[in-house]
Amino acid sequence: MEHYALPIANLIEQFSKLPGIGKKTAQRLAFHVLEMDEIDSNKLAHAITDAKEKIKLCSVCCDLTDEDPCHLCKDENRDKSLICVVEGAKDKIAMERSREYKGQYHILHGVISPMDNIGPSDIKVKELLNRLDNDIVKEVIIATNPTVEGEATALYLSKLIKPLGIKVTRIAHGIPVGGDLEFFDEVTLAKAMDNRREI
Repeated sequence: MEHYALPIANLIEQFSKLPGIGKKTAQRLAFHVLEMDEIDSNKLAHAITDAKEKIKLCSVCCDLTDEDPCHLCKDENRDKSLICVVEGAKDKIAMERSREYKGQYHILHGVISPMDNIGPSDIKVKELLNRLDNDIVKEVIIATNPTVEGEATALYLSKLIKPLGIKVTRIAHGIPVGGDLEFFDEVTLAKAMDNRREI
């Protein structure tokens, strides 16, 4: 990037660190920012610094929030006997979009991944166990992704939680509504068979 002025090269480098952003996209974003009027570029910079300064983790569910506890943890209409465990804040938002789940959440902020040197102490497992130290929670629904790491994390959590006398369930994985069987891999089909239910 020696043919760019140093501030532009630095901007491209910072954009390229974002997930899913390659070198070409980073260059486009950098030049787009440079072409913005000063008011809009200042708004963008302020939005980034404002989010970094004001967003923290909810002391109950570990979600990203600007108030503690977050609005879902404060909601008296949520079923406090149910906790749905998800990998990240985006997963909680996806679950909320379904409008089916009315319990509480716990955000792990990752999954156990020995290949990436991520162990149970690197995600919010201890915080989850602290929440179960009462007689309110009756069921923990594990909704980690159906990846090797997600499955390993689900199994690990299940082994920790079951001895506490709390029901542990796993969300079903398999064929999505509207999907054609011919397009799914054997792992997805096997999961769909395992998760079959009587009709």
